[in-house]
Amino acid sequence: MALWVILIAYLVLMTGIGIFCRKSAGNVNDFVLGGRNIGPWFTAFAYGTSYFSAVVFIGYAGQFGWSYGASATWIGMGNAFIGSLLAWILLGKRTRIMTKFLKASTMPEFFEKRYGSKGLKISSAIIIFLFLIPYTASVYNGLSRLFEAAFHVDYSVCIIAMALFTAIYVILGGYQATALNDFVQGIIMLIGIAAVVICSVNYKGGLSAAMGALGEIPDSTGRTGVFNSVMGPDPINLIGVVILTSLGTWGLPQMVQKFYAIKDDAAIKRGSIISTIFAVIVAGGSYFLGGFGRLYATTDPGEAGKTLISVINGKPEFDAIIPAMMGEALPELLYGLLIVLVLSASMSTLSSLVLTSGSTVTIDLVKPVKKDMTEKQQVLIIRIFIVLFLGLSVILAMNKNTYITTLMSISWGALAGSFLAPFLWGLFSKKISKVSAGFCFAWGTGITIIHTVLFSLGWFPDITASVSALGLKLNIMSPLNCGAFTMLSTLILCPVIGRLTMKKSDSEAAENAFLCYREG
Repeated sequence: MALWVILIAYLVLMTGIGIFCRKSAGNVNDFVLGGRNIGPWFTAFAYGTSYFSAVVFIGYAGQFGWSYGASATWIGMGNAFIGSLLAWILLGKRTRIMTKFLKASTMPEFFEKRYGSKGLKISSAIIIFLFLIPYTASVYNGLSRLFEAAFHVDYSVCIIAMALFTAIYVILGGYQATALNDFVQGIIMLIGIAAVVICSVNYKGGLSAAMGALGEIPDSTGRTGVFNSVMGPDPINLIGVVILTSLGTWGLPQMVQKFYAIKDDAAIKRGSIISTIFAVIVAGGSYFLGGFGRLYATTDPGEAGKTLISVINGKPEFDAIIPAMMGEALPELLYGLLIVLVLSASMSTLSSLVLTSGSTVTIDLVKPVKKDMTEKQQVLIIRIFIVLFLGLSVILAMNKNTYITTLMSISWGALAGSFLAPFLWGLFSKKISKVSAGFCFAWGTGITIIHTVLFSLGWFPDITASVSALGLKLNIMSPLNCGAFTMLSTLILCPVIGRLTMKKSDSEAAENAFLCYREG
């Protein structure tokens, strides 16, 4: 009963915030960017809560905690200091200044005006809409698994209900409702993560005893003392995870768009500190918690005292590990807090994703065709596309057997692999051409699609078996490592191709864009 009371109270609060902010979302600038007047606390929490969701807490923490043990904590630290602090320092100020100068509300608008190319605008808008869908589906997947375990409600019903509540407060209040909700949700996440980590470790006898027990568990080769070691059993692939989940945020439209809306330079300085502390607690805590998954769950039916996790295609059902830990270690009231924690994290991420997708399609694809649209008509169309986007994500999420990490890695690999280099270099260098930016789009999406077809869909088992037989230390079949490769490779290739393909029009577009730093 306590679980239902906590859940209903939370949903009423979120809906109330959407209704409260409705009047402040009358035009496109207010609906999409909150009037570019959002302060450091709201922006930092919006950044953090968009970053971390059920994907991290349920999917990534479960899978990588199982795979790497306590060393999975490095992923959280990378998220904090690379994905948050360094992103704010390098991108925050320059993004705010240039996007405001160019009057760009979305990432595709930035690409169009920075590089003088409508083709880049259209292609990037299509990429964003298509590849944010699997990311949103992964959030639904993780959230619904936990709700199914806690409330014994059908998985499909959970997905549809979460889509409806997300749509209500985003459609009503736009970015301001999202930012205010993110702030409330962020506070819940901070308190919840700290409480869950403490309870889960204490349930196994305290930190020292838990680490000792973790070290006694052998890995696949029979070695012990690896799951409680500093770098874990597989440091090479661990680095790939850190790169994708940390550096990837620099090229995700729903993340960098937070810098478009921030108020001023002083807010960026304060926001960078707040965001980093938030990430250390939430991301560091989640992965640290996941590292103890083997103490709670097992794939061996004969092992007593642990929750039996089913095996799918020879691998543990990673997405069920964290819910199994919570069901065993937490009292009902704290379990209710956990439910709200994951719901908070997930709804904040969902709201950011659907707002980014709906606004991108409307501003970058529909508006250029129907140029006489009024502000109210644009806001209405954004709301319609939000509903469409949610519907497509729900359909994809209905496939319960798809791993959360697979869905998210495909999304991040394509988006960050396409946008990271042309966005980052576009802020700092005048020697990047529209050809080099277009190459990055094709390279990021092309490599991701080819990799997904070959290894993630199960269509070519012979190829998968042949690659597996090679026994490569760097797992090239992993969508995570594929995403890390696309990002790092475009960071190198983008400026090289830019210098080889620069034309007069590219130089003129760059000179115009860089005027902002003289005036800013």
